[in-house]
Amino acid sequence: MKSLSSVDPEVTKILECESVREASRLQMIASENYVSPAVLEAQGSVFTNKYAEGYPGARYYQGCGPSDQVEQLALERLKTIFGAEHANVQPHSGSSANMAVYFALLNPGDKILGMDLAAGGHLTHGAKVNFSGKLFAAHHYKVDPQTHLIDYGLLDQQARELKPRMIVIGASAYPRILDFKRFRAICDEVGALMLVDIAHIAGLVAGGAHPSPVPFADVVTSTTHKTLRGPRGGFILCRQAYAKKIDSMVFPGIQGGPLMHVIAAKAVAFGENLRPEFKVYAKQIVDNAAALAQGLMNRGFKLVTGGTENHLLLMNLQSESMTGAEAAERLEQAGLVANKNGIPYDPQGPRVTSGVRMGTAALTTRGMKTGEMEQVAGFIEKILRGNNDPERLKGIREEIAALCAKFPVFAY
Repeated sequence: MKSLSSVDPEVTKILECESVREASRLQMIASENYVSPAVLEAQGSVFTNKYAEGYPGARYYQGCGPSDQVEQLALERLKTIFGAEHANVQPHSGSSANMAVYFALLNPGDKILGMDLAAGGHLTHGAKVNFSGKLFAAHHYKVDPQTHLIDYGLLDQQARELKPRMIVIGASAYPRILDFKRFRAICDEVGALMLVDIAHIAGLVAGGAHPSPVPFADVVTSTTHKTLRGPRGGFILCRQAYAKKIDSMVFPGIQGGPLMHVIAAKAVAFGENLRPEFKVYAKQIVDNAAALAQGLMNRGFKLVTGGTENHLLLMNLQSESMTGAEAAERLEQAGLVANKNGIPYDPQGPRVTSGVRMGTAALTTRGMKTGEMEQVAGFIEKILRGNNDPERLKGIREEIAALCAKFPVFAY
């Protein structure tokens, strides 16, 4: 950062602090990961300078030859990863990807049926505070009060009664495999479009560690970070029949110029996703999450659904006499970064919660395996079941920093 340090030492110092924080803490927020140095270089490249409104071969500005090349490369790599008929890599985020799909295929006031936010869904799946809940007649399916699993029979009944125009599948805090074939059958039964948001599990799908929704869904949306380990951004996959509507809604419908530096970084990440070692990585994420879950349950902690089948787990802290907010704060003080999260049928509000969500994607990127997950489970017990003395937590933070030092961020 020679240029930056000479031009703006204040920002340089902040960036250095963030680098130290990421390197010396157990980063376990399920929606975060570490990108490779190659992705960082592409995102910080000269494409930052370029406006390229339109699509490859049909831009509204001159000088877009290299922009066309890098976007086309990203598109082809993405379609290869997921076996999709059509792709769009211009969405700035997963939320804007969802917005483009809704606006392209629905009319304001149409009924949508998505997973309830309180059951593990996402804001853009019809939450009242979000555009998706304000512009569309949003209804929600929940999880079983006892098992906290999706009750597909009840969902089928709800869909038949409601007859939504679209059913939205996907979650931000659901630790189990999603049955896309069953969802497709329900959609067909009621004549609903099937949108699957794989923002959290995209890397698992890409690596063969979770079933793919692409053979079943009309449209698939995702972020490019999280388990996919790319830059922060979004993409859309769809059947060819919906391509024109969706592309024209992304641009000029809801966005102007695409972020070509981010698209270049997406192309690099997609290239990494196509390598054989990415399949090994995806499987290790799932293995690590299972090992962490087992380690916590062996210590008497309660987990929503009693375990996990993907990259995340959700701790239910009601029996620990501690709120999610209190637990997340204490964990961070001791060097483990997770986030408070509501559990199904949570009596606490969203600013307090009764749970903590954890993911293993970032730790797996650093090279940690199931043995380290047992250590992490021990750290969690030590942090949450001991007193809140700052000196005690500082000691644990030093232990965690020592573990992190054995697994450098850019080792891969």
